[in-house]
Amino acid sequence: MKIDIGCVSGKESGYLGIGREVCPGVDIVCDINEGIPLPDNAAEFVMASRILPYVNNLFAVMAEIYRISTHKAVVCILAPYAHSFPHISNPLFKQKFDEYTPRYLTGSFFQPSAGAVSPEIPDYPVPVPPFDYRLMRMELFYQYPFNDTFYEAVELEILKTLQSNVVHEIMYHFAVIKKPTTAAELEAMSRKAYPEPRALLARRRPNME
Repeated sequence: MKIDIGCVSGKESGYLGIGREVCPGVDIVCDINEGIPLPDNAAEFVMASRILPYVNNLFAVMAEIYRISTHKAVVCILAPYAHSFPHISNPLFKQKFDEYTPRYLTGSFFQPSAGAVSPEIPDYPVPVPPFDYRLMRMELFYQYPFNDTFYEAVELEILKTLQSNVVHEIMYHFAVIKKPTTAAELEAMSRKAYPEPRALLARRRPNME
């Protein structure tokens, strides 16, 4: 089963839609802050596009997504990047997302060889969460003028470290781990192609033409 959480009226094709309100495409109406009315190990792929910043307790919602997901299910999250003034100013955003976030979603972090790097978290211990999400892929989407090909990857890395308003959104693909899994298995999973939100089509289209 593939699940689209917070789909409103723009549900991904072929997914079971979950939303807070009755809308075309919403198959299950519920508040994910209160739980997801699905059995354990029901989902093989979960899409959470631009919805998780609004939840009250991120760990509680991630624990619920973990519960309904199978071992090695993939969870795709698209979220506003934390270090952007429009996102910082939004009073409805309760959760923040950046390249450090994956470090807090597992007690056994895995860094895939491909994709953006999730840096170490210095100075403070990282608590072990009640779930295990291993990062498969992470992609940053830059905002104007940093989305222009004028900038090299190394320049963008430095810029986003030194100043705000460089990155607009961030997307992760996580593997849900419930059984012993080798680094080789995780690396193989990280090299596969996975679905991503339709919201990214317009952003990618200029690069495809």
